Amino acid sequence: MEENMEEGQTQKGCFECCIKCLGGIPYASLIATILLYAGVALFCGCGHEALSGTVNILQTYFEMTRSAGDVIDVFTMIDIFKYVIYGVAAAFFVYGILLMVEGFFTTGAIKDLYGDFKITTCGRCVSAWFIMLTYIFMLAWLGVTAFTSLPVYMYFNLWTICRNATLVDGANLCLDLRQYGIVTIGEEKKICTMSESFIKMCESNELNMTFHLFIVALAGAGAAVIAMVHYLMVLSANWAYVKDACRMQKYEDIKSKEEQELHDIHSTRSKERLNAYT
Repeated sequence: MEENMEEGQTQKGCFECCIKCLGGIPYASLIATILLYAGVALFCGCGHEALSGTVNILQTYFEMTRSAGDVIDVFTMIDIFKYVIYGVAAAFFVYGILLMVEGFFTTGAIKDLYGDFKITTCGRCVSAWFIMLTYIFMLAWLGVTAFTSLPVYMYFNLWTICRNATLVDGANLCLDLRQYGIVTIGEEKKICTMSESFIKMCESNELNMTFHLFIVALAGAGAAVIAMVHYLMVLSANWAYVKDACRMQKYEDIKSKEEQELHDIHSTRSKERLNAYT
């Protein structure tokens, strides 16, 4: 009988511990982190492959070559964008972890697990700093989303030309890279529907794959923007919680101090009455 009671208490203790652990998870921050990682992964992975596909298309069908020396051409810019993608992936992986840690330490259930703790000025400054950084990153991702829409627009035009060329017989449509600033004005890199290179490019899977990779990368950048907005809401709520908790902490300190003073006064009077009686 006693063993069954001990087992029941052990199971109850484990169950309560699991409930407290699950209650201590910042689900809002967790959802935002998953959305951020998914968006950054889509943007970085698909963007990198789309840039590699763009290089192959330019070299194969537009017959472009890398410039010799230190001249900055479209291939150099694509390499720079690839390195930027590597940096973005690493930076936001770390930033997502930091935001999750901040969410754990501002979750009310953690207080129940580890006891009361003092809300310091440093903690409030860290929350405010994360709000400012997240707002800046949200604006940055808005710019990235707008910038990613440019190759989507260019590939959509190219895909439309390919489609119209197959629908309309004898149509002579041309795509000039100078219109998009890919090459200088003095360089003429134009491809028309009547050329063999254009027909091969439209029939290849590379063009269709690169176009859809840029679309997925644009969707990933949009998901990162949504994640930043979600983080802003979570961090603002945490800031309000910390601020209210700070006020409550001050109130409790003042209350305990007054109670201690009343207790000291009562003890002093009791001693004085006892001395007077004796």
